[in-house]
Amino acid sequence: MNAMTDNLHVGQDEKTSEQTTAQTGRRSLLKYAGLASIIFLAGCETVVPRGAERPTTPTPTPPPVTSELPTDQKHHRIALLVPLSGKNAGVGQSLANATTMALLDTKAQNIRMTNYDTAKGATVAARQAIADGNKLVIGPLLSDNVVAVANITRPAGVPILSFSNDAGVAGDNVFLLGHIPSQSINRVVSYAKSKGMNRFAALVPNGVYGQRASSSLLRSVKDVGGTVVSIQNFNRDSKSVEAATKKLSQNGDFDAVLIADNGSMAIRAAPYIRQNASGSAKILGTDLWNTSSNLAGAPSMRGAWFASVSDGLYRQYADKYRSRYGRAPFRLSSLGYDSVLLTVKVAQNWQVGTAFPISQLTDSGGFIGLDGVFRFRRNGISERALEVQEIRNGSFSVVDPAPKGF
Repeated sequence: MNAMTDNLHVGQDEKTSEQTTAQTGRRSLLKYAGLASIIFLAGCETVVPRGAERPTTPTPTPPPVTSELPTDQKHHRIALLVPLSGKNAGVGQSLANATTMALLDTKAQNIRMTNYDTAKGATVAARQAIADGNKLVIGPLLSDNVVAVANITRPAGVPILSFSNDAGVAGDNVFLLGHIPSQSINRVVSYAKSKGMNRFAALVPNGVYGQRASSSLLRSVKDVGGTVVSIQNFNRDSKSVEAATKKLSQNGDFDAVLIADNGSMAIRAAPYIRQNASGSAKILGTDLWNTSSNLAGAPSMRGAWFASVSDGLYRQYADKYRSRYGRAPFRLSSLGYDSVLLTVKVAQNWQVGTAFPISQLTDSGGFIGLDGVFRFRRNGISERALEVQEIRNGSFSVVDPAPKGF
């Protein structure tokens, strides 16, 4: 599995904006999460349960750890499947910490969450989770692990809320919390078209992610009535990037060029674009740029646009996380926090011991968490409300805010 197809928000981030809302008229997921966000933003004090750790580094090989909540029959059993050892242990521990924070912030007293280490084998972790009686799986992190886990959970009727952003593994009781790259491409292309840009080009990396980015760009540009004049592939090295930029304008000028890669590659590619292809075309990016703090200080990136989730609530969460754990969270960890907000809401009307009420996940009103408004489509893919940001001299500025609902 190409690394660029999964969980592209694992960097640590320091940007900010603000979004809180509640849908009126009914007690929907959106309304509940809005209230939970108000509780969180009010700065409620986190009370550390007896024996709870304050980790500053990932535990090398931890056994399954159960949140310190009562374990009688009044509690829902939820499994968190994340890597708690191995190369992705830092991300997994950050996700686990985020779920603990959310349980404490919401004062959830009817949920028992147990952590299972997928680095020891996703299938093994899933089998143990089902054997332990869990009725919902949160995680895993990587798409190939989602497939393995789903093979165990589907026969048991247990749904998955995964952190993956690989749309190919969604559906049939698998719901993706991950940010889908195609949505950020569509958002930034639509915004560029609204500003009079009609001819588009793109630089995309070789591999699965690049292929999907190309397809997303072609579809998005077609939908807005624009034209794609050139898509050039590259390997992640300067020589390849330079060669690709020399081919960008071979079919004529373009108004905007998408760099479908992370911020570091965008910084490397932008000077070549200016030198070899266009001195004035607007540079566009995806939500991968959300985790690249060095973008703001790159002169070649000033004026560029990219679409991403809002960061206002995340900034406040990150401050609280640092205070508790002594280090910054991984950007992806917000999905762990939001998964608990969603579960707590469902648990209010969910009878202990019965199957998880999957129908509540597809509430059309949606849900608001740290990453703003989103809802699940029936195919298991999350649809998110995204904002467009512009890179300025040392800062990011929201030029088109995210919608407050669907």
